[in-house]
Amino acid sequence: MITNPKLKPENYSGLLTVSPQMKDFLQKVERVAKTNASILVRGNTGTGKDLIARHIHNISLRKTHSFQAINCATLTGELMTSELFGHVKGAYTGAISDRKGLLQLTDKGTLFLDEIAEMPLEIQARLLRVLQDKEFSPVGSSQTLKTNIRLISATHESLRSLVSQKLFREDLMYRIRVIPLFLPSLVERTGDVEMLLWHFIEELNKENPRQVHSFTKESYAVLMDYEWPGNVRELQNACEYMHAIGLGESVGVEDLPQDLFELEFDADDEKMQLAKLMQKYNGKRNDVANEMGISRATLWRRLKSHNLT
Repeated sequence: MITNPKLKPENYSGLLTVSPQMKDFLQKVERVAKTNASILVRGNTGTGKDLIARHIHNISLRKTHSFQAINCATLTGELMTSELFGHVKGAYTGAISDRKGLLQLTDKGTLFLDEIAEMPLEIQARLLRVLQDKEFSPVGSSQTLKTNIRLISATHESLRSLVSQKLFREDLMYRIRVIPLFLPSLVERTGDVEMLLWHFIEELNKENPRQVHSFTKESYAVLMDYEWPGNVRELQNACEYMHAIGLGESVGVEDLPQDLFELEFDADDEKMQLAKLMQKYNGKRNDVANEMGISRATLWRRLKSHNLT
């Protein structure tokens, strides 16, 4: 049986880690947080881009002012426009009163736009004006308002690739990615899978009658060897599943989610994709990693696994 090793994580605005790789990353975060430059956080789904944005605000010179966040992938174009810019009464059907937008509410503070790649082109044009001129107009109003925001954006996609497809404005890309930060995936964070596994289990023990205190060697090996493509979010979901589905104080292989035993991709297809991209970009790994939406470390590991290094 494997029991809790009692790893003690450091807490960065809710992001827990014991990983040397993450601590190196967070040292960069602390340096850039003290500037007013726009930041683009690149990272796969579930890595904690929202927590990084919150941490940047909390240690910045703007920490005493407002922090606001929206996920561009969850809003329609009309709703996103209203959320960002606000509107005046009668601007459109249902606008029964004036409403302040986030650009006004976060004046002197920080605005976080998650999944900015999903922002429609017409709103991108309006956002560009805000970043260039530090002013905007609410929907339905001719009044010009000033705003001084610090913009943090996040995406799991390559903006350069979207620019080449004319799905994202090139001028806006350069405005929002003054400082790009590449957030490591969970599997690249040495020690964090084990630490977070026990952290989530302990939290579930507090909330539920069942008390889990150990794993069988077989189940633990599966959890430690899995790639966790959904990152921290997937690990948390897996913990909730096995805590709920099993019986007794130990977790066995039979309690694990079936997804952990299924291949996430076809190895031959991935090898062919990597080879084509390496040829397309003449072996420039930065460009290949950007198009695939992964870090250079992840790319290196996948190239090595397919003997393409």
